[in-house]
Amino acid sequence: MIEGVQIAFGLIVVLGCLSAAVSRNPFDKLISLAVLAGGVMPFIIDYGYLDVAIVVALVAPVTTIFLLLAVWRGGS
Repeated sequence: MIEGVQIAFGLIVVLGCLSAAVSRNPFDKLISLAVLAGGVMPFIIDYGYLDVAIVVALVAPVTTIFLLLAVWRGGS
């Protein structure tokens, strides 16, 4: 992978992690974790784990939706 792209995705991962650690709102935490997953995905693909990348690409959005629904109902 190109070094500049690696640095950019690394910064996305770090920013998503820091944002999830700092935010107090559950919705913000889930969005931060989605950003973190988006930043990690190119590294998974770069190392050649395409089967893992497919599973992450299919499971991450679905679990995010279910978690958002659970947090939304829990907060009401």
